[in-house]
Amino acid sequence: MQDVVVVGAGQAGLSAAYYLARHGLRPGTDCVVLDANPAPGGAWLHRWPALTLGAAHAIHGLPGMKLPAVNPAEPASAVVSRYYGRYENEFSLPVRRPVKVKAVRPFPTDDGGLLVEADTGTFSTRLVINATGTWDKPHWPHYPGVETFAGKQLHTHDFRSVADFAGQRVLVVGGGTSAVQFLLQLAQAGVETAWSTRRQPEFKTGEFTQDWGRDIEARVNERTAAGLPPLSVVGVTGIPLTRQYQNGIAAGTLLSRGPLERLTLDGAVFKDGTTFAADSILWATGFRAALDHLAPLKLREPGGGIVMDGVKVSREPRLLMVGYGASASTLGANRAGRAAALAALDRLSVPA
Repeated sequence: MQDVVVVGAGQAGLSAAYYLARHGLRPGTDCVVLDANPAPGGAWLHRWPALTLGAAHAIHGLPGMKLPAVNPAEPASAVVSRYYGRYENEFSLPVRRPVKVKAVRPFPTDDGGLLVEADTGTFSTRLVINATGTWDKPHWPHYPGVETFAGKQLHTHDFRSVADFAGQRVLVVGGGTSAVQFLLQLAQAGVETAWSTRRQPEFKTGEFTQDWGRDIEARVNERTAAGLPPLSVVGVTGIPLTRQYQNGIAAGTLLSRGPLERLTLDGAVFKDGTTFAADSILWATGFRAALDHLAPLKLREPGGGIVMDGVKVSREPRLLMVGYGASASTLGANRAGRAAALAALDRLSVPA
């Protein structure tokens, strides 16, 4: 039986594994890291090639190794994959991949552990640190007419290139940074666009300090502590108003048409009654926590969320969760990984 199984080798999972190893758990023996991806990089591995490091959200270094200086024009997926691979080698963190975890459930006996059932076999462990993030759970909102719209519908999860939309009229739905980046790329390629958001986009100015970041995390954590589904961090922070975004607003590209009312066979009707004829719809509507494999543990509250005390799960003391709530972004992943590792060591009675 392992002491700890870490599910997911993105930033939060690798951070947790680093701190577990630093405090004496032997990687690959006492602590096993499982990852569903074929290579290092976590969710970044799947980002579209046109998303360069310079255009991506801030990528934070992992504990113990700074992110090296790189060309900001290089695809973020390549940069992060290379960096995470170096990190795993540098700190001897053998990640088993590709391993898809299908279920986590209690032992059928009173041994006190958990069974981690994967497509490659079953692991028995005293504790699980879940770090599966959100990438595998794209959110598709429902609107009247969505089933009968005759054009193409695509989610951020499956976006690859603006070249796929050449010569089209494209409706982009969603109020986050991904939607903004898609709109600018499409406009630059000469694609006619319309933007729909449930409420007017919040472009924020000012300095984004560590204190500001902690305040944002606290606001997100208020919901998880109450057992409510977490809001996205970007939904709380707003969108940083860069010079590029200012230019997009001035050009009319980054002006929202407001919320959708319904879709038609060949386009959209907005709440204000105006319409837009569309060949394709790009749903930049975010992601939900990828937690289906935890269903056997029956963690959900009536409000739909999971009651959390930091990284601790109130209903299940053998489970710690990172990449859920505030730590679903790079903003808090390192701190969450360290907190989960220290909580695991405490529960294992290993001196930290």
